Amino acid sequence: MRHIILLFISLLVWYTGYAQDITYQTTKDISYVEVGATDYEQEQCKLDIHYPTSGEAKPILLWFHGGGLTGGKKEIPAFLKEKDLVVVGVGYRFAPKAKVADIIRDAAKATSFVVKNAAQYRGDTTKIFISGHSAGGYLALMLALNKTYLAKEGMDADRLTGIIPFSGQTITHFTARKEKGIGEKQPTIDELAPLYWVRKDAPPIILLTGDRELEILGRYEENAYLKRMLSIAGHKNNKLLEFQGYGHDMVYPGLPVLLQEIKRLMKEQKLK
Repeated sequence: MRHIILLFISLLVWYTGYAQDITYQTTKDISYVEVGATDYEQEQCKLDIHYPTSGEAKPILLWFHGGGLTGGKKEIPAFLKEKDLVVVGVGYRFAPKAKVADIIRDAAKATSFVVKNAAQYRGDTTKIFISGHSAGGYLALMLALNKTYLAKEGMDADRLTGIIPFSGQTITHFTARKEKGIGEKQPTIDELAPLYWVRKDAPPIILLTGDRELEILGRYEENAYLKRMLSIAGHKNNKLLEFQGYGHDMVYPGLPVLLQEIKRLMKEQKLK
């Protein structure tokens, strides 16, 4: 599906004013690391949670920010607020102070923490979605495909309802390659690549990218290859959406589609 601009416009209109009868609040800087964590972990490993103050439990969406695994800050995109969701903006450590594998472990700890404390924020642990842009999309894919990270936190990656990354790397992340002395333009697939962990029983994966002619460093092609290999492996619920006319900065047009895909996946899995 390449022509989705009209879809974006229609969804934007539809979601304006959505769920206005529910009151929401945001609690910031919630630590998700244990006592005894380093000062740097305590500084970086925090969450912001946007949640309804009344009513039934809502689906949970974790959002991992971008920044090349070397910078950025936790965020909750404004468009995702007050949309019948519990939305979590996740902070994590950065390279080179932390290794990429440790950053993925941060993402796993954050996910597990949210699930364990979901009731406090009216979150429904049977409906867990993970998304994020660029580096955040990479983290989402690594959590879903390499089950060991979440398993170490006592959680089965297969219980995730859907993974919807925005322009995430699917080969070994360039920051992980830099750790190993590999150049940014030298493609590599190893244990720090989502592609390395392709499996047929992974949760549903909806890949979003910018225009193949405008994206950075072949990002569309990476995602297209992941989609193909997932399908070859027997994975049944995957999709690739390309936002024509947008480059790597395709978050804004992608957010309405993210909400649409959350709704679709819940309907397919008969989750109300």
